[in-house]
Amino acid sequence: MFRKSKHITIVLIAMLVFVFLTSFVFVAAKKKATGKKKLVYGYISPGPDTWYKRDVEGFQVGAEKYGVDVIVLNSDYSVEKEIANIDAMITQGVDGLSMFSFNENGARIAAQKCNKAKIPIVVTDSAGSILREKVEVVAAVDFDWIATGQLTAQWMAKNYPGENYVIITGNFTSVPMIDLHKGMKEESEKLGKNKLLDIREAKFDPNLAVDVAQDLIQSGLDFSLIYVADEDMGAAVIRMLTDKGVINKPYKVLSENGSPAGIPPLKDGRLKFTVSMSPGWEGLLAFLALHRHVVGASSKVNQAIMMPIVGITKDNIDQIAPWEYDPVWWDFTKKYHPDLLKF
Repeated sequence: MFRKSKHITIVLIAMLVFVFLTSFVFVAAKKKATGKKKLVYGYISPGPDTWYKRDVEGFQVGAEKYGVDVIVLNSDYSVEKEIANIDAMITQGVDGLSMFSFNENGARIAAQKCNKAKIPIVVTDSAGSILREKVEVVAAVDFDWIATGQLTAQWMAKNYPGENYVIITGNFTSVPMIDLHKGMKEESEKLGKNKLLDIREAKFDPNLAVDVAQDLIQSGLDFSLIYVADEDMGAAVIRMLTDKGVINKPYKVLSENGSPAGIPPLKDGRLKFTVSMSPGWEGLLAFLALHRHVVGASSKVNQAIMMPIVGITKDNIDQIAPWEYDPVWWDFTKKYHPDLLKF
């Protein structure tokens, strides 16, 4: 009887040990599996323009480095599609969202919806307007678009005093474009050296920009300076003016972005002035700000992360921040925003 009882006790102990070990292994495996679960971020892009593509690529550079998957949706400059994209990201349950809107309300709507769904959101190129709203975001990553316009007006006043100018913009509803126009116009009026005669929209379409430039030339307006809102459009306008034999005499072209499309005409003097603004690096900073928040490295919200801007001519072309991925992005980040690298 004693030997039988002893045998039963041993069996019971063995069973308890087996159950304990099995539970331990299950919990450990579950914890390990949870730890390996990939984060998924959403990125909503406003349209097909090169600037926006590079911004997405910069975000993806950060995602690849830190092992995060990215879902990208394009709004194609449609307010309805943009809202549908926001809803789609929330329905999919992304762990975080980066929102680049082409209109003043898009970022605010996205922030409100994400707040309700408890999804962290970073907004890009909202010209700081999102930070004036009563809605929480992790950060607004942006350039100082008013300062960009002011810088351009100052350069015109110094180099071409007395010459009038026109603006070929991207979208009238674009907050960065609105602020850029404001900065350029007000600074020109303050300096009193150049007068703005007209602003026309080309929807970031190089072919449309050429048509607009031709219309302006044929309009009879007395101007010689043409500001084109990005260098994809600017390069197209420059080619048209070159073909007509009127580049630099009398028409001088200025732009902004420092894109690959602008570098050749900068070097040969057909693009007189631009402002270096790298969307690729901007996208990387948007990722870093969002990721730090999601993984708990930072609890800060409503951060204003401003990008440096530099006026560029053919004489300092080496100072352009690359649009496409370059390791120098990490050097720039360490120099200008070192906290974003702290995980």
